[in-house]
Amino acid sequence: MLGSAKREIYADISHIWIFLGGKRIKNLKIIPRNKGIFLAGLRFLKNRIFKIFYLEYERRLEIEILKSEIPQHIAVIMDGNRRYAGQLGKTRSFGHAMGAEVTEKVIEWCYEIGVKQLTLYAFSTENFQRSEEEVDGLFNLINEKFLKIYSDPRTHERETQVRVIGDRSTLPAFLNESIEKIEKATGNYKKFHLYVAIAYGGRQDIIQAVRDIASCISSGKLSLEEVDENLISKHLYPAPGVSVPNVDLVIRTGGDERVSNFLPWQANGSECAAYFCAPFWPEFRKIDLLRSIRVYQARKAEKKQEQSYRISKVVNFLEVGNHGEKIEEIGQLQSIKKQEFS
Repeated sequence: MLGSAKREIYADISHIWIFLGGKRIKNLKIIPRNKGIFLAGLRFLKNRIFKIFYLEYERRLEIEILKSEIPQHIAVIMDGNRRYAGQLGKTRSFGHAMGAEVTEKVIEWCYEIGVKQLTLYAFSTENFQRSEEEVDGLFNLINEKFLKIYSDPRTHERETQVRVIGDRSTLPAFLNESIEKIEKATGNYKKFHLYVAIAYGGRQDIIQAVRDIASCISSGKLSLEEVDENLISKHLYPAPGVSVPNVDLVIRTGGDERVSNFLPWQANGSECAAYFCAPFWPEFRKIDLLRSIRVYQARKAEKKQEQSYRISKVVNFLEVGNHGEKIEEIGQLQSIKKQEFS
């Protein structure tokens, strides 16, 4: 390897072994003059090569997943911001800020590959147990991102509807103002739906829906016979309005394999696919998103294959049944002919 800066040579090349057809033909040796710069150059070369292979793998994987059905609704549990910051010796606010940048990228990636609905778990009801400083910092960060989405021309060019699900009564006034502002500005958009869960808990969501329905029945607005799955869905966050649709794929980063009380009605009822991955949220890459979609597609293919197998079994059973009935009919005719002959 040869490196130079200001016309200085940082490594002498003498000989290193070169083999041709199993036969050694030359011996070259690298003698670095400055070991630190030399190692830095090697790291740069390694990262450069890795990046080239990574981008090519990402490109091929995207081509592959685009050949099959893309999930219409993806829900993401963005976990690991604090642990990511901790392993780098940084503050928690740094981790949240890095995670917020990845969130913007994920919204972009989902739109590009054809996802229609994306739900992001930004702040749970359990997160209120964190320090006041951290909670305030998160609300300020979320507010900043809402205002950025509001002013981003792509939001309006792509007709992205933004809605918030959760208990807004627990949120600060300035954040509620920003939420109302962006919901009003994007309320008529239909191409891409972005749901942001803030102060959200799945059980709490169902409880408030049941209470709302009970109140309507008590006041005579609804009858008990009208209560069904569709009615309950309509009373879940973000009520009033169009309910959050069933989830096709749940993604959780950070290594934990649980759904953390996230969209239980929309996810569990639809038997959606789940993808748990090790990277912390700030480390989440497009290739991780593509891999999760591949898992969804594999699950769909398995279910389709299983369904086809069951159908074939039923068809075979019916064919055998019909065959048995015909044999029985032939037997009866033969019996009748014997009686006539006798």
